[in-house]
Amino acid sequence: MDKLKAGFHQSFIEGDRWLMYVKGIGVTLEVAAVALLLGIVLGVLVAVVRTLHDQQRQGVHNPVLGLVNQIAKIYTTVIRGTPLMVQLLIMYFVIFSNTRNAVGVAMLTFGINSGAYVAEIIRGGIMSVDKGQMEAARSLGLSYTPAMRFVVIPQAIKNILPALGNELIALLKDTSLVTVIGVRDLTKAAQLIQGKTYQALFPFVGIAIVYLLLVMLIAALIGIVERRLAASDRR
Repeated sequence: MDKLKAGFHQSFIEGDRWLMYVKGIGVTLEVAAVALLLGIVLGVLVAVVRTLHDQQRQGVHNPVLGLVNQIAKIYTTVIRGTPLMVQLLIMYFVIFSNTRNAVGVAMLTFGINSGAYVAEIIRGGIMSVDKGQMEAARSLGLSYTPAMRFVVIPQAIKNILPALGNELIALLKDTSLVTVIGVRDLTKAAQLIQGKTYQALFPFVGIAIVYLLLVMLIAALIGIVERRLAASDRR
C-alpha cells in the first residue's frame, strides 16, 4: 500500500506534475477540435462533389465534375488506405520538414485524414435517402440545391450522426499518435512523467481513465442530440 501511495504521489502530486496532465488534455482537445472542423469542411466538399457526380442524369457527363470526382476518389482511397501514423510522419518529416510547429502539422494531418472518412460518411448518408424524396421535391418545383438543402440533407443528418460521433471518438483517441513528432499531448505528458519517476502504472492507467471519461462524455452528448432529433420526428 505504501508503494502505491508513493507511486501516486510521484506521478501526480510531486512537483505539481498534475499540471502536465492538464496541459496535455488541453493540447489533445485542441488538436481533436481543429482537426474535426477541418475534416468536416473537407468531408462536405468531397461528399458534395462525389454526390453530384453520382446523381448526374443518365447520358449527362460533365468533364470538369468528372475530373474533380476522380481527384476526390484518389484522395479518399490514399488517405483511408494508409496508416495515420505514416501520414503524420510524412507530413512532419518530409512535407513540412522545415517547420517546428508540430501542433499545426498534427492538426492539418488529422484534419486531412478525418476528411476522407467524413466524406464517405456524408456521401453514404445522402445516398441512403430514398431517391423518391428528391424526385418528389423536384416535382414540386424545387431545383436541385433547395431540394438537397430542405429535403434530402435533413434526413441524411439523422442517418450520419452516429457515424460522425464514432469518427469524433476515433479522432480523439488517435491524437495520442502525435507523441511521435514530439507534441506534448496527454499521452506525451504520461511518457515524460514515467521517464522521470520510473512509475508506469499511475501515469498510463491515469491517462487511460481520462480518455475513457472524454469518450463517455462525447457519447453522452451525441446520445442527447440523437434523442432530440428522434423526438422532433414524433411531433
